[in-house]
Amino acid sequence: MTEDPLADAGDGSELDGTWFDESEWSAFDEAEDAVEDGSDGDRTPQPVLAVVGRPNVGKSTLVNRLLGRREAVVQDTPGVTRDRVAYDALWNGRRFTVVDTGGWDPGAQGLQAAVTAQAEMAMSTADVVLLVVDAQVGATETEEAVARVLRRSDRPVLMAANKVDDQRTQAEAAALWSLGLGEPYPVSGLHGRGSGDLLDRVLEVLPTSPRDQFSTTGGPRRVALVGKPNVGKSSLLNRLVGEKRAVVDEAAGTTVDPVDSMVELDGEVWRFVDTAGLRKRVKYAGGTEYYASLRTKAAIEAAEVAIVLVDASEPLTEQDLRVIGMVIEAGRALVIAYNKWDLVDDERRRKLNKEIDRQLVRARWAQRVNVSAATGRAVTKLAPALRDALESWDRRVPTGQLNAWLSDLVAAQPPPVRGGKQPKILFATQAHPRPPTLVLFSTGFLEAGYRRFVERKFRETFGFEGSPVRVSVRVRAGKDPKGSRR
Repeated sequence: MTEDPLADAGDGSELDGTWFDESEWSAFDEAEDAVEDGSDGDRTPQPVLAVVGRPNVGKSTLVNRLLGRREAVVQDTPGVTRDRVAYDALWNGRRFTVVDTGGWDPGAQGLQAAVTAQAEMAMSTADVVLLVVDAQVGATETEEAVARVLRRSDRPVLMAANKVDDQRTQAEAAALWSLGLGEPYPVSGLHGRGSGDLLDRVLEVLPTSPRDQFSTTGGPRRVALVGKPNVGKSSLLNRLVGEKRAVVDEAAGTTVDPVDSMVELDGEVWRFVDTAGLRKRVKYAGGTEYYASLRTKAAIEAAEVAIVLVDASEPLTEQDLRVIGMVIEAGRALVIAYNKWDLVDDERRRKLNKEIDRQLVRARWAQRVNVSAATGRAVTKLAPALRDALESWDRRVPTGQLNAWLSDLVAAQPPPVRGGKQPKILFATQAHPRPPTLVLFSTGFLEAGYRRFVERKFRETFGFEGSPVRVSVRVRAGKDPKGSRR
């Protein structure tokens, strides 16, 4: 608000609920609403380009070059990318989605076989497929096997001869005509050489709208699926999607990049993002883990609500509490899903209740759901919990109602004396939702304990289950004897 609502109040004014009538209180709400724009609007579905190839040919480096920004995790170690990961791209005014995939290997075993399955899934659902080949190595048996599959595809197929960093290697790229996929486009993902010509060709064959798309009104609500490694995030996502959308393996840390999926729950489409498990604080992580941590943090901030998965069969850990703290600090709605509930017996249930009471003091307001990704137990309860949390996150209490409540609260329990003076709360407003933020205008600073007291009483009266509530204080400047502001 541009004007101080207390500018005409006398020095001795304090909150009594009688300063303004309801119409004047409503003016404050209208002023806040005028600057509040929380809608994302409708989003048109975009055509999809899938980038495939064997491990370590530079797919993620090329993806970053096509996007014009560093999004995909890149490291010299082969096999860093494991899931199929979607990114928004823009070229010459046209928007499309680029899907980065793990290395494709038809003879893979174990974890790599699951990675290969993700690449095959991307090829079957994309509108255009881009095969990336290392021009310095040339066509291997793996590329020949991939080419045989792609030649039978009903999707347009392009081939990028990557790592063409100079004129000498450009001649080597011509040998890739032998794969029978048409002209190989020489590019350098590292230096950007030829990437513009490749993008121009992509737009030529890319349809204006995707072949497969969800029919939904408005943009789907964004959900971040977070937690420490190996708590079952990818398993839960696969359970919700109804397919093997994310790579699952007994080894912790299988997911590196955030994985986007459109999920229909209870008749509504949601945009889920499966993220890398967080082991360490970001500043102490290194290599792939460092970039994965940054992307997990960014996924939380880009989401509207987060589902924090906790292994209910094991004691709560520092990592669990730190992930929950990240969501709270980001100001996002919160659902805590206690996974592996099929492994919880009566004794463990009693211990878990004590752990929650003792360790989750900051998040007692969070929605709680007991689920099992392995068996599908209670996963249908996630949608109602998400809706309730988002309803609280979006909610605004009218200023008149808020101040009437606060007047009674302050009369019953005034702020504690500070520096020999008792601060007076003059006025309050909910500055904005997402998350709900209360601003208390007072004649002096309010102790943290009293702010927590106000938040607790605010929740008892108005609810807001599933959403953080922030309480801030603005100390009103005094007036000089002539009445001027100082």
